[in-house]
Order: sequence, then structure tokens, then C-alpha cells
Amino acid sequence: MGKDDQPGSTLPRRQLGRALREAREGAGFTLERAAQLMEMGKTSVGRIEKGQNDKVKLRDVEAFGKLYGLGSERIEELKTLAQQTATKGWWHASHHLIAPVFKTYLGLESGVSDLSVYQSMIIPGLLQVGDYARCIERPYYADDTQEELERRVLLRLRRATILTRKYSPVAADFVVHESVLHTVVGSNAVMSAQARHMADMSTLPNVTLRILPFSAGFPVDEGPVQPYIILNFPLSSREFGTEPPVVYAETFTGSMFFEDSIDVKRYREIHGALQRAALDEKTSRDLLRQVARRYEQ
Repeated sequence: MGKDDQPGSTLPRRQLGRALREAREGAGFTLERAAQLMEMGKTSVGRIEKGQNDKVKLRDVEAFGKLYGLGSERIEELKTLAQQTATKGWWHASHHLIAPVFKTYLGLESGVSDLSVYQSMIIPGLLQVGDYARCIERPYYADDTQEELERRVLLRLRRATILTRKYSPVAADFVVHESVLHTVVGSNAVMSAQARHMADMSTLPNVTLRILPFSAGFPVDEGPVQPYIILNFPLSSREFGTEPPVVYAETFTGSMFFEDSIDVKRYREIHGALQRAALDEKTSRDLLRQVARRYEQ
């Protein structure tokens, strides 16, 4: 059995394991005590928490949840994770304030060593200014209170600190389609501030930003490319252990994680093709500043 075929290679298993471990620790149980009360071996519980079991019984998930004092809604979320099959991608509909699948993404994003991002629809979340984020969020969540909207915006801004923090900032490579710069979100003033912010961010030593111009056409054989993020992790970390690279792709109706090595390799090839077709870094930065000035006129 190859590395990519190991039972622990699927995100739902790892996410379930981390959630159960956090719940156990939050309830004050040692691994030994939890195993004893569950009438399971310590090694068996440890394997579940590390996401190494190919299949986790739903009744065990429910028993763990009740033992740790979790609510019925949370237990059902964990049971949903346990039901996910070991497929190449993990699909989960996104219909909540912060959907479970995006919680998974946020947890992964917080532990990455570097990111490769392509966006053809909106400014990437990690590069958005507050006013742009508010204008993006409001139409999709029209029933939100102002407080809920601000929480969403604050979440986006907090995420961006992984690029600007002093200690081990994340390396990020962005390719953004030129059409995004000409899609007015909010107002000309918002767009001007947004373009200047992107130009400023591109001066950071850990951030690379290239604009894919209209003139590039479709650089990839398959035609138009949907937005994606390639997440790479440190070789080993306390939180994630040895975590293989993951591709996160988002649509209007849901999101998908790709983990299979062939899929990840193809996305890397796609990103390379987009990079080669894009403007170089300096030309991209100059274009962003030009766009900002045009919006100010």
C-alpha cells in the first residue's frame, strides 16, 4: 500500500481525529482514561485521534461525544465526518455562517508553510481590505445582522495576518486574473484602496503577486480555470504531524478538497502554466497602481 493509499490520508479522518482529541482534552480525560471508559485499547483510541483508521463506527463517535459532554448538533457534525468515504476529494455543502468545511480549511490554513492561489472572480480573501470584504459578504448573507457581517469581515482580516506576522510569515504566491481588477465592488474608492493594498502587499518578501492579463487567453489546455488554493505544510509540526499537500477549490454551492497526489500534481502544473502566462511581479505591481489611480479620477 503506497503512502497516498494509507487509511490516514483523508482529510475527514484527520479532522475527526483532531476534533475528538480536542474534545477529550477539553473534558479533562487522559487518553488512558478515555480508552478505559470506552472499553477500547489505548492504541485504538490513539489511532482514531490521529486519523489513521479507515473506518470509524458511528456508534463509537456518538459514545465519544456523550462521554466528552458534546451537544447533539456537534455529535452529528462529527458523525458526518465519520461517514465520508476515502475518495480523492471531500465534498461538503456550504450553507452555514462558517460551514464545517470552511472551518476545516481555516484550521489547515493556520498551519501551512506556503500557499499557491489562483483567483479569477474576486480579490483573494487574504488580500482583501475591510470595505471590499464587507461589500462581498453582504449580498450573500443579506439576512445577517451588522454584527454578524463585521464578524465575517474580521475573520478575513485576521486570516491575513499569516502573511504579515513577524515570526515565520507564510509564503504565498498569488495569480489574479485582470478581470478581477475591473469588476467594481462597492465603489471606485473601495477599488482604488483595494488595488493599492494589493500592490503594497506584493512588496513583502514572502508574497508574490502576478496579474494574468486578458491577452493571455486560456493558458491551460482545459480552458477556463476555476479558483483554487494549494496548501503545503511543514515537513512535521506539532499540530498536524506530517500533513500531505491539499488543494482547496470553492464554488457557489460547496467546496472540495483534493488530496490524491495525481490531482495535486495537476494543480501544480496548472499553477505553473498560469504563472508563466502572467505579467512579471514588477509589471503586475505597476498595473495595480495604475488601476488605483484610474479609480481615483
